[in-house]
Amino acid sequence: MAYTISDECINCGSCDSECSVEAISEKDNRRWIDPEKCQDCGACVGVCPVEAIAAG
Repeated sequence: MAYTISDECINCGSCDSECSVEAISEKDNRRWIDPEKCQDCGACVGVCPVEAIAAG
């Protein structure tokens, strides 16, 4: 199951560089993870300063 980004996202972009498959993009003034691309590695979780990323 892909990771998701909650409404707590502050759109800082720190998660973008951690995603090796480029599944994270900007959508509606926050980041969004494409579930079709997400490899469930969790690399993005540890770099989110507001803990807005979780297994979905």
